Amino acid sequence: MNIIDHLQTFSALDWIGLALIFLCWIGIGWRIEHPSSSHPSVSRIMADYRRKWMVEFVSRDPRIFDSQILASLRQGTSFFASTCVLAIGGVLALVGNTERLAGVAEDLTATQQNIVLWEVKLLVVVLFLTNGFLKFVWANRLFGYCAVLMASTPNDPTDENAFPHARKAAEINIRAAINFNRGLRSMYFALGALAWLLGPIPLLVATTLTLWLLWQREFNSLPRRILLGNTKS
Repeated sequence: MNIIDHLQTFSALDWIGLALIFLCWIGIGWRIEHPSSSHPSVSRIMADYRRKWMVEFVSRDPRIFDSQILASLRQGTSFFASTCVLAIGGVLALVGNTERLAGVAEDLTATQQNIVLWEVKLLVVVLFLTNGFLKFVWANRLFGYCAVLMASTPNDPTDENAFPHARKAAEINIRAAINFNRGLRSMYFALGALAWLLGPIPLLVATTLTLWLLWQREFNSLPRRILLGNTKS
């Protein structure tokens, strides 16, 4: 049997679950990055604070506080990039030993599937993790660009280059944060994709829960209300 023949053994529910997880991944990402003006996401609210940060940065002296913040942001991207690499290695190790994994899953689900199908399911997880790794690496580099721009910003509000440089630093900082958040979403959906090992129904449930969790944190969380100045429930 070639790979096409193996894939044809997936049920319609499997294909629906696979399509749903990718649609939710793309859809929630687009909505978070393009929210309505009347109901902004946490990411959009934080983007405004990043711009305000750079305005304050121009006149702050010394700038040790700013450098520490940026260093902590870069450490976060490095940590998650390393985590993705380790997770990818772990999943690929499972791909090479799917017989044992299939045996465990069959005990849980009381169903038997072709080993190739288990490998396909694991490769979907690898796809999400790889995307996350690439986003974290790019975010780390953008934070590095931001550091250079901040270093080139005059520490004098009257200098004609001060605020233009600060605005550039703010926008690069925002782009770095966007890619960092994209990486986190990929990790969320990678965890959701693991549920496919138990069958299409668990995949649909995990996808729905992942979507709900991301929506709650971006559009209906207590931190969001605090950022907007409203701590009432």
